[in-house]
Amino acid sequence: MLGMRRGSFERGIARPGGFFREQHPAQVIVLAFGLLISIGTLLLMLPMSRSGAGGPAWLTALFTATSSACVTGLIVVDTPAYWTTFGQVVILGLIQVGGFGIMTLASLLALVVSRRLGLRNRMVAQAEAKALGLGDLRKVLVGVAIITIAVETASALVLGLRFLLGYDYSVGRALYHGVFHSISAFNNAGFALYSDNLVRFVTDPWITFGTALPVIIGGIGFPVLLELERRGRAWRRFSIHTKITLGMTAILLLLGTLSVLTFEWSNPGTLGPLSTGEKLMASFYQGTIPRTAGFNSLDYGAMNETTWLVTTVLMFIGGGSAGTAGGIKVTTFALLAFVIRAEVRGEPNVNALGRRIPTGAQRQALSVALLAVGAVVGSTLILMAVGSFPLAETLFETVSAFGTVGLSTGITGDFSGFGRLVLIALMFMGRVGPITLGAALALKEEERRYTLPEERPIIG
Repeated sequence: MLGMRRGSFERGIARPGGFFREQHPAQVIVLAFGLLISIGTLLLMLPMSRSGAGGPAWLTALFTATSSACVTGLIVVDTPAYWTTFGQVVILGLIQVGGFGIMTLASLLALVVSRRLGLRNRMVAQAEAKALGLGDLRKVLVGVAIITIAVETASALVLGLRFLLGYDYSVGRALYHGVFHSISAFNNAGFALYSDNLVRFVTDPWITFGTALPVIIGGIGFPVLLELERRGRAWRRFSIHTKITLGMTAILLLLGTLSVLTFEWSNPGTLGPLSTGEKLMASFYQGTIPRTAGFNSLDYGAMNETTWLVTTVLMFIGGGSAGTAGGIKVTTFALLAFVIRAEVRGEPNVNALGRRIPTGAQRQALSVALLAVGAVVGSTLILMAVGSFPLAETLFETVSAFGTVGLSTGITGDFSGFGRLVLIALMFMGRVGPITLGAALALKEEERRYTLPEERPIIG
């Protein structure tokens, strides 16, 4: 869709009457997220949003609104201490809308009100939800809503009951904490109502699995979840997207768990004081979270640099497409691996799981990966030039921002105002996607009507 000529697109389906109708669908997504962040910033700047006298600084409000709407989880102030209940509810609303996809939500509301979607709305929603066909979009939108409500409700009940029965919270407080953390978990946001995030619950299996499972489900992606619901366990009938996503998810979960377990086993600041069973549970949790959730039950500031490196790689890869996770996505990473395998073997085509991968998909994967590398490397260089943090911590922070993860070694709040603006830009780019952002900023998309003579440069 992004490859369509803008002129033909607008002549074909755009209609007068409204600013958004005149924009490319990719531009609408970027503008809508920008509007969401702006509204969130204004709400968070109200004096009633901050604990204590006066409202927060505009940059603090902007950073928090961006982190919330882009479901990242990076913070520059202590969430429970700095924000009032009103401010926390604003953050929660931004997380829910941002995770669900503002264009998906808008299209779903239009469906509920009018029970009819126009072609323009379908095209916009497809760009956000990455639905495979316009004809299935209505079912996709309803399915997304059902999955979101079901998972968040189940998680909220488990967490709420645990807070109520296990920690003697009042009914209202237990319900509020359960709902807040369930929405934060399913949308892979990582915001928590505790100053140490979830470190105090490192040995609690109910809190651990009550937040980890929604993270995994939300990070798989809606297309995969809907296909699982339709086709059950018939592996051979699954699309190649579903097979790659599920396979890579299992591999990365195992790799993350084993890495944390191996590198942190005897670290007195992390796994060292725990029993064997507790080490396994904590390692699974921290192996899951780099899928872009942002919760932490272990202190990342006390971890070894080897664990940081593995976590950085996992954050960069991210989760499934069209879900609440960020990163370059597991399908992008797997597709690049298939391209390398085909080149090493000297095969003319790139094949994967009994299917041939089209050239356009290969170019898209390469573009996404290289744009992501460029954004991360460039931002890391800028932050190191204007700050005083070492490479390992700075790189960890930039990948966390771009991958909309939210994990931190504890230096986020120590960046200067300019450094925070760099992180804000990274979070925004990581949410809307490098390709979508690039297409939205392009003033004109041209279709080349001729082919140049072929000449092969020397590679390697």
